[in-house]
Amino acid sequence: MSKEFARNLFNKQVMATDGTEIGTLSNIVVEIKGGSIIDMLVAPNPNFDTSKYRKANNFILIPFDSVSAIKDYIIIDKMKARA
Repeated sequence: MSKEFARNLFNKQVMATDGTEIGTLSNIVVEIKGGSIIDMLVAPNPNFDTSKYRKANNFILIPFDSVSAIKDYIIIDKMKARA
């Protein structure tokens, strides 16, 4: 995956590989020692079923390992992202 500035990721739409629009990236969770991105905090679309995802307040946590591409959208694999 190519390098991308974190500021360019915020407010990007998050979409699954099957075309499901999940929501909008609000924040990221970073490992302090190594600087690795652990999770993405996503504000889910109102009609998206969040029951199978980890939650933090009104957001869902999606592991960064589930990201397959970052272009106009952040594309994730839903099977890797579920809790």
